[in-house]
Amino acid sequence: MISQNTKLRRLKRVRGKLMGNLGVPRLSVFRSNKNIWAQIIDDQHGRTIVTASTKNVATKGTKTEKATAVGAAIAAAALKLHVKKVRFDRGLFRYHGRVKALAEGARSNGLQF
Repeated sequence: MISQNTKLRRLKRVRGKLMGNLGVPRLSVFRSNKNIWAQIIDDQHGRTIVTASTKNVATKGTKTEKATAVGAAIAAAALKLHVKKVRFDRGLFRYHGRVKALAEGARSNGLQF
């Protein structure tokens, strides 16, 4: 089991590297045991531009397939608002499994990291 301290250290390390380029919006990912959420945040103005989650994307399949669909949905919504380039913020989650599937779904539908 990974300790809470390890997760917080990972979060600070990831977010610290992302805060260097505030002109580009941030694609933030949160994963629970059942669902996954993604939102694109404008850190300069402190507001959320676009959100998507497994709760509002109607797909069937495994959790990984649902995460890919969420990535595709957030990419489509971002491209409608002319947001093409984002910084990927995985937070305290490791880049594998559902987090990786969401990123690949977003990339395959036109978002650039």
